[in-house]
Amino acid sequence: MTTPSKVTVALKSNSYDILIGDNLLEVAGEVLRERFGSRRIFIVTEDRVAGLYLDRLRHSLFEAHYEISEIIVPGGEGSKEFHVLQGLIEDLLEAGVARDSLIIAFGGGVIGDLVGFAASILLRGVDYVQVPTTLLAQVDSAVGGKTGINSPLGKNLIGSFHQPKLVLSDTSLLDSLPKRELLAGYAEVVKYSLIGNAKFFGWLEENGVALVSGQKSAREHAVATCCKMKAEIVSKDEREDGQRLLLNLGHTFGHAFEADLDFDSRLLHGEAVAIGSLMAFDLSARLGYCAASALEEVRLHYEKVKLPTLLPRLNEHVWSAERFLSHMNRDKKVRNGKKVLILVRRIGEAFVNDQVGESILLDVLDAYIDS
Repeated sequence: MTTPSKVTVALKSNSYDILIGDNLLEVAGEVLRERFGSRRIFIVTEDRVAGLYLDRLRHSLFEAHYEISEIIVPGGEGSKEFHVLQGLIEDLLEAGVARDSLIIAFGGGVIGDLVGFAASILLRGVDYVQVPTTLLAQVDSAVGGKTGINSPLGKNLIGSFHQPKLVLSDTSLLDSLPKRELLAGYAEVVKYSLIGNAKFFGWLEENGVALVSGQKSAREHAVATCCKMKAEIVSKDEREDGQRLLLNLGHTFGHAFEADLDFDSRLLHGEAVAIGSLMAFDLSARLGYCAASALEEVRLHYEKVKLPTLLPRLNEHVWSAERFLSHMNRDKKVRNGKKVLILVRRIGEAFVNDQVGESILLDVLDAYIDS
């Protein structure tokens, strides 16, 4: 194993490191022992990850002489619901979790959000570590302390800010990801380039296909670049009062699409964000903020790596721009009754806007329904 890259999320309190590298699971116990000493550890994961990787993590912790308990919850966005949260908290309490315990969120974005939220409210706050197993989680959701579950009224509407004590991003875990899930994570990678790093977009133009095809060095570079960008943003704006809002490029649209499908797997989060990001560029071009050529550059990049550019046709579901607007009106970023959108001036320069009229929004939303 090569020496992992380290990115520090520097906060006024509760600063922490992100370690990025290949086969980090094998040294997880050693790293935790060095940083946190002797603690009772509770691993929370989901069934698919448990079948693939739990033995590796368990062995590493046993080698470091940790006493561990394991809890497995169902995979998928459906686990971000109150009844699953309640069951997880009760399982942790029955297993003997205490304030000085350490909880490991071992999985993708769903596990990280669910476990982080449970840790934030359990015993008024228990330390936790993120061990993300998907590209989306490694570049985005495992970093920054956003935790939460969904409501029937919208995505991530119930939650808290609770920073992890450490993030261990083992890029070898990406090898077993289904291609569709890997591409969904890649949409978040592209997002970082679009909001504030045009040079990184150029790098993705050259290396994106290799990254999604499995090139380890490309994956590690992308994860490290995204984490550095997010760490810098979160360090300046931990609770999303300003600059951190830019990380939501495409998300207000994307969350509306997910809510319209009751958060099922017919449209993955990253796929929704990809289409939503195109809409943000399209809207920006229509409003005169950016050139139409920027929209085409992004669209062509998505087509090159096989990301979706339109909302797909689905059996027994009819998309509705009017319904999307209704979902967007319940978005957690709404301020004073106004929808907060992330728009762009060019690739690599995004900004916050709350002055977009509903008529032009409907036009853009309609344009991306595959009919």
